[in-house]
Amino acid sequence: MTYAIIKVAGKQYRVREGERLLVDRLHQDEGATFAPTVLLVGGDGAPRLDPGDGVVTAKVLGDTKGPKIRIGKYKKRTGYRRHTGFRASLTQIQIESIGGGKPSRAAAKPKEDAAGDVKDERVKGMPAGYEGMTVAEIKDGASEWNRPMLSAALEYEQAHANRKGAVAALESALADKESES
Repeated sequence: MTYAIIKVAGKQYRVREGERLLVDRLHQDEGATFAPTVLLVGGDGAPRLDPGDGVVTAKVLGDTKGPKIRIGKYKKRTGYRRHTGFRASLTQIQIESIGGGKPSRAAAKPKEDAAGDVKDERVKGMPAGYEGMTVAEIKDGASEWNRPMLSAALEYEQAHANRKGAVAALESALADKESES
């Protein structure tokens, strides 16, 4: 997910992952994480108004005060002068993640078939650590992999993640390997 529109303390904000912003004072401790109300998730195709998996997690970085606003009142020829000021109480938050997020590899449980035997999800011959690679890392590394590694990675990508950028990078790398032969 590229961006999300969230609602925090009655106001709406357009946020991206890793972004920091100041919101009205929240009743959260410093370092606490919370999930604000998600109104819209966009970036991967058409925006979704009903984000089922559009979970946004935010972390409270600390409380702060806004800029001082000076207010002066004056009426001529009467001696009426008043000065007041105002500083908003704010909380700084950082957007940790947008979307369901990837489960960590350590937390992922191996799948079992009907007989109770553990099935290996990994395709034989894939590059080491492929499951955790981003599309950019796949594009960079695909030119150095051999043909069996590329075909195994393409098979895994089509069966599991099916990321368009990764599939395109793997197919073009396979085409380059075949044109070299």
